[in-house]
Amino acid sequence: MKLLMSLSLLMLSVILFASPFPEAPSGFDNKTNGMVDDATHVADQAKFEETEAISDGLGPLYNAQSCRECHQNPTSGGSSQVSELRVGHRGTDGKFVNPDIPIARGTEIIKGRTLVNDRAICPNAVFPATEIEERVPDSEKIRTFRISVNLLGDGFVEAVPDQTFVDLAREQCQKSHKEICGQVLYVPVLEAPGQTAVGRFGWKDQHASLLSFSADAYLNEMGITSRLQPDEVTNLCNTVSEPNDKPGPDGLSDIDHFARFIRATGAPARDAQLAQTANARHGAELFNKVGCDTCHVQTLITASSGTKINGGAYTMPPALADKQFHPYGDFLLHNVGTGDGIVVAMLEHYGKRMYQTSWKNLSIPEFNNTANKIRTAPLWGVRLHSRLMHDGASTTLLDAILRHHGEAEHVTKKFEKLKPAEKEALLEFLYSL
Repeated sequence: MKLLMSLSLLMLSVILFASPFPEAPSGFDNKTNGMVDDATHVADQAKFEETEAISDGLGPLYNAQSCRECHQNPTSGGSSQVSELRVGHRGTDGKFVNPDIPIARGTEIIKGRTLVNDRAICPNAVFPATEIEERVPDSEKIRTFRISVNLLGDGFVEAVPDQTFVDLAREQCQKSHKEICGQVLYVPVLEAPGQTAVGRFGWKDQHASLLSFSADAYLNEMGITSRLQPDEVTNLCNTVSEPNDKPGPDGLSDIDHFARFIRATGAPARDAQLAQTANARHGAELFNKVGCDTCHVQTLITASSGTKINGGAYTMPPALADKQFHPYGDFLLHNVGTGDGIVVAMLEHYGKRMYQTSWKNLSIPEFNNTANKIRTAPLWGVRLHSRLMHDGASTTLLDAILRHHGEAEHVTKKFEKLKPAEKEALLEFLYSL
């Protein structure tokens, strides 16, 4: 009888405490999360790793020749130490102004971007003696670096309902008595003209859709135009017809393969062995106790199968639906005292044609309000990052923590009051992520 009662209590506890949502697949093994078959995933990864040439549309201004060049640690789709340069200045009214970057000995001015490309290429046979390298004028006083972000597991991030982020922002603001109030930013979905969704990708939350993010990266990081970003940054030194990224025999272009590859990746995996140590478990408790979890939210849940997202342009597949995953991030914009004053350049990220469309819920003042805000860095996989924070300037977890001010000031002070052994435990927990 006692055995039956014990078994009944055990079964009841399992029912009460088990999550109704299965765990999202995780790992750094290059395997599909089940959204596509193995062969398709391998083919998409090959496109992600492909080295682009001038004949593919590379340049003329660019930072990298492949997606993997900036996203490779610990495997394709991850982060890296590679950074990009962004600049600008303040106008007489104190507001941020995009830079004017001269190229070709000052005969052309690049406008509407904050990104400064590190590389340039110009076929001399067609454009003799033409030099188009970008150089930052002294007038652009605001200058900062942005480190490459992790993309692994972002299919699950894309699958989180917009309302989840709206609720997170409201709840954290209420619970912190308005000390911590993440900003939700509605951004254009390029594949659904006129529609917006809650931004979650990029250091400024400039994209909600992985396909939009892909088109942005192909244009601004590699100089390759696509159906979503069909206009070159400059027509100088351009020898390939637009759009450069044309569909293959399967009807998909490179930006489609990029988006599908990232959607099918597993979430970054924890160090399971370290996570089970008493010190790391204690550190997890302290992480929540001091308030780190207010922004570094442990668990998010994806939408149901069949749900339309990205302005109706994408339907949630079963493999991504109704899953719980653990990014340790809220994907909201916050002012933690490290902001650089740079505002999202609309032309750069959404293209010239965005101004020909009326976008639902798009608010320019809301964009301007992001000047000193940065997306919360999700901490999954942080143990594999050698450079931390949006600018990559922190090389230790301790330094990254101590740089948190602004909205996070009171949380940092709580951390500083911990005993040395407690700080070590909290850091041990972070090293398990």
